[in-house]
Amino acid sequence: MLILNNVEVIYSDVVLVLRGVSLQAPQGKIVSLLGANGAGKTTTLRAISGLLHAQDGEVTRGSIEFEDKHIDHMAPEDIVQLGIIQVLEGRRLFKHLTVEENLIIGAVGGPASGGNKAIAQDLQQVYHYFPLLRDMRTRTAGYLSGGEQQMLVIGRGIMAHPKLMMLDEPSLGLAPLIVDEIFRVVRKLSEDEGMGILLVEQNARIALDVADYAYVMENGRIVLDGPAEQLKENEDIKEFYLGLTQVGERKSYRDVKHYKRRKRWLG
Repeated sequence: MLILNNVEVIYSDVVLVLRGVSLQAPQGKIVSLLGANGAGKTTTLRAISGLLHAQDGEVTRGSIEFEDKHIDHMAPEDIVQLGIIQVLEGRRLFKHLTVEENLIIGAVGGPASGGNKAIAQDLQQVYHYFPLLRDMRTRTAGYLSGGEQQMLVIGRGIMAHPKLMMLDEPSLGLAPLIVDEIFRVVRKLSEDEGMGILLVEQNARIALDVADYAYVMENGRIVLDGPAEQLKENEDIKEFYLGLTQVGERKSYRDVKHYKRRKRWLG
């Protein structure tokens, strides 16, 4: 289990971004972290994966534990060895390599990396979840569509046999049918592989549909949390994140643009 306890993060010794964030991500469960741009969601993932240091960030208070080990000051490569993989926003690939070469790179240096036989078996597992990648395994990754690239970066993460996979905005810029397929696989990974998933999403509707539990983040703080099914019925979530009024009508941007003055959790 991943546990964040009262975590604060400062960038460049002056900018306080996370202000006492506490959350849990149990093994085999999907946990969604919701919030608008700038809420601190990606910083939370970087704090967990150790990538804060590359952005001149630092955990200055609180603790991050994974399977009873403190990881808040560990190097990223050591955190990967514990079984934590972050799939970055923006579909970061080796675009000049083929699909299969990108996948094989995911197995190198992971916590369960093995020989050629093990890699071949892992490739078959990825192709089981994403059959489309099998058909284009010799294609150059840079020529794939956005949805195909998103499948590839998730598949590359699977190759490392993670205990916890962190996904940063996997639906960004993708067509609804592709998004549905990707989240169907995310759910299967949790159910079939016992993999924990920490999902950062602005698309609250699909994030709550797929998640077991969810946290809402604003201005570097967790302002609301609970079982996903329960949050879907919360009137604030309906109004400010699902765009629905209390009678179920969709609200316009004009109606909600001054929402901060009216949120009950900020009162």
